[in-house]
Parts: sequence; C-alpha cells; structure tokens
Amino acid sequence: MTDSPQTVTAPDGRTLAYLEVGEPDGPLVIHNHGGPSSRLEARLLAEAATRNGLRLVCVDRPGMGQSSPQKDRTYSGWADDLVTIADALGAREFGVTGWSEGGPWALAAAAYIDPARLRHVSSIAPGSYGAFGDNSAAQYLSKIDAFAGSLALRFKPGFRLMYAALGLSAKRFQDSFVKQVRDNASAYDQRLLSDPAIAKGFGDTCAECFAHGSDGLVRDAELLYRRWAFDVKNIERPVHLWQGLDDALVPDPINKAVADAMPGTVWHPVDGAGHFIAVGCGDDIFAIAAKELRSP
Repeated sequence: MTDSPQTVTAPDGRTLAYLEVGEPDGPLVIHNHGGPSSRLEARLLAEAATRNGLRLVCVDRPGMGQSSPQKDRTYSGWADDLVTIADALGAREFGVTGWSEGGPWALAAAAYIDPARLRHVSSIAPGSYGAFGDNSAAQYLSKIDAFAGSLALRFKPGFRLMYAALGLSAKRFQDSFVKQVRDNASAYDQRLLSDPAIAKGFGDTCAECFAHGSDGLVRDAELLYRRWAFDVKNIERPVHLWQGLDDALVPDPINKAVADAMPGTVWHPVDGAGHFIAVGCGDDIFAIAAKELRSP
C-alpha cells in the first residue's frame, strides 16, 4: 500500500488528494475522514473494505493533508467535490461514508447529490454539533468540545490557537497524543487503541491532517459547530446512521436526535461500542454498503 497521494483537480484548479485501498475493481465508496484526520484514515478501514470487495477512496478535505486550501467552504461545495472525484475515477454510481467529523459531510452528500448516482450513504458516529442550530449539541459534549464550539462561534482567534496546539501535539508528540485520546475514550475504544497497528495508524492520520498547518481543520470544524446549511429533516433517501452507545466523544443522544428527525434514517445503535465503531464494526458497515451498491 503506497502512502503517496493520488490527486484529482477540481474545476477551480484545487488539488484533491486521496488514498485508495480495497479492491480496485469493486464498487466505489468515497470515505470522509474525521477531524483531526486525513486520507490516511483509509489504512484503518482497508481490511474491512477488501473483505467486502469495495474500492475505498479517502480524500483529504480542503487544507488538510495534501489537498489545496479553499477559502469559502460549503457543504454543497464539498458534495460537488465528491462528484468530481467519482467522475475522475470513472464511477457513474458510488457510495459515501463518513466517520466522526466526516459524518456530517456524508450527510451533506445525501442532501445534495442525486440519489441516482449516490447509491449508498453511511454516517458513522457523526459530529452532529450544529444539526439543529449553532452548537446545538453542546449540552451532551465534553467540556472541552463544548468550549471549542463556543470559541468557534464567538472568539475565532482562540479557536485557531486551540487547533494550532492540537496540531503541534499530533505532529510532534504523536504517542502522547494517541495516549491522551485513549485515556479519555470508552473501554471499547481503549481496547482498539491498545492494538499497536491501530494506534500507529490513528496517530499517523491525525498528524497528516496538519501537514500544512491547522487552518484547514479550523475552517472544517467551524462549519460543523454552526447551524448546518442543510436540514436533516429534508433527507428522505436512506441513510445508515451508526452509533456506539458507549461513545464518550460523540454521545448517542446527539445522533439519536438526528436519527429521529431525518426521514431516511436507518438507525444502527451498537451496544457497548464507542467512537471507534468505524474500525470495530467496519465489516458490518461495509457489508451493507457492498450489498446496496451491487443491487440492481
């Protein structure tokens, strides 16, 4: 598996960098990484994608990893980028998945992309911070995440400083960064992150997010905390929403509210699972994606 990014050029000249894993001839699934994360998140999902015969492509969002920055970020603009990638890869029909802070971008795809092309959507433990208004999930978030949302909305210099410090930790003190995440996670996540390969893969993908600084992640996260530009109540197409019921990072009441409001929800609560459900339940998630993408 090569780490060298492949690239697609957007209509406005931006570079979109991606990493491809799985079966080259399988149905295409474009994966939206978390935050902080990058295209290297594909490594954590590669075995499950391969077992289910899927061609999995994980793309660096603007300003993260090796993708060009984009001053004016929008949910509809990212949906356009996903279609651009599918076109470049020769896929008329494709699926989309998204984990953690990538989950809302998968929901945006469901809101904006023609279902005739977008045949499958899975949003996995999504960071649905602004689904119902500015920082609407604050009451359920950890103190640090709720505080981050407050900074994003009211004091951008402080928000930028917070993410710059996060980037420094992820890049220069990777082992300590991963340990801190592990120590604040559920028992389920701690077990997964005790696997050296998973811990290394997670540390690498987080560090790569900050390859060119923290501004890309800042712009990304600001949109998540603000009231979303699309309304989940209007998404009627099927959307698989996966949630670990022991998730300490994005607690289940946040996404149960989304599930209850979104007409197309196929709700997948998993007892005992934490935030790393994308890794721990990867086979189950991709099995459904493969079935839907192969159906007539």
